[in-house]
Formats: sequence, structure tokens, C-alpha cells
Amino acid sequence: MSFMIIKPGRLQGIYDITLTPNNDHRGYFTRMYDQNIMMAHGLHRNWLQENRSFSRQKGTIRGLHFQFKPHAETKLIWVSKGAILDVFVDVRTDSPTFGSYDSKLLTEDNFAMLYISPGFAHGFCTLSDNCEVVYKVDHMYSPDHEGGILWNDPALNIPWPVQEPIISAKDQKLLPLDKLTKERLR
Repeated sequence: MSFMIIKPGRLQGIYDITLTPNNDHRGYFTRMYDQNIMMAHGLHRNWLQENRSFSRQKGTIRGLHFQFKPHAETKLIWVSKGAILDVFVDVRTDSPTFGSYDSKLLTEDNFAMLYISPGFAHGFCTLSDNCEVVYKVDHMYSPDHEGGILWNDPALNIPWPVQEPIISAKDQKLLPLDKLTKERLR
């Protein structure tokens, strides 16, 4: 039995992962991570942290966050409770898709995960109350290397599913992508 179906996303460095649960009369069992499968796809990392984000209200936006090199992170993301629209923006200055974004619906019921390579800003909007997002990262958090893009950057024009989100004061002060220095992004 294959425990995961892994497919490249539209943007190079993004992978859509679908977990394949084993169902019976009691419910289901699913493997959340399999080192051998991930290694076979070249995606295994030495995960250093696992984080859990809880948002009380539908319409909460967190992001768009990333870490500058040399602390740029790979992320493996899934939703353990609720539903989100997960959004990721290519901030790799040497990429042909620099400044492009994509998104994916992640819910507790669709068994979808995202693998996001370093060089992407990441954020999400909660589509339900009491939403819990869990993600692994392969670098330790470094406040000196923290970066982000304004969630409603007019140049990106991301179609968020909410007009007036619940958002932190810190995220409201992030800069649009064109105001970030390309030297630091390299």
C-alpha cells in the first residue's frame, strides 16, 4: 500500500502530497510522514522543529512569512483541525516564477499536505473557526533572518477568501514584495 501520493506543484519547489488512509469500521489510520517515501522523491529533510498554529476565528490570515538565507526553511504543512487556504509566493530572485503565487485548500478531511521548499513566503487564511495547522521546518527559527510580505500586496493580487481579515499588527506592517531588497533575498 502506498501511504502518500506526491506530485510536483505548479511552481517548482512545491509538492502536493495526498495521504492515503487505511479505513475500517473504527475510522482510519494514516501515516503522516515516511522517510523512505520522502527519500525516494528527494524530499526527506532533517526536520528540526514541529510547530502548531491555532486560530480561533474563521477569516484569520497568518503570513506571508519566510526566513532569509542562510536560515531559509523547507516546510511540510497539514491541517489537523478545520480548513485553510494555504498560499505561497516565490521569493527566489533567480527563479523564472519570482513573484508568482499559488494556493491549495488544506482541510482535516482532504488528507492533503504541502511541501514548500526554501525561497517561498508562506501564509494561510482560516476557512473555519478553531483551526489548527501543524508544520515541520528544517531550520531553527532565527529572528534576525525573519522576513515577510504584506498579505494584500497589490502587485501580487492574491484572491484571499475574506475582505477584512483578522491579522496581527506585525503582519499588517510587512512590506510589499517590491520593497524587499533583492540583495537580501539572494
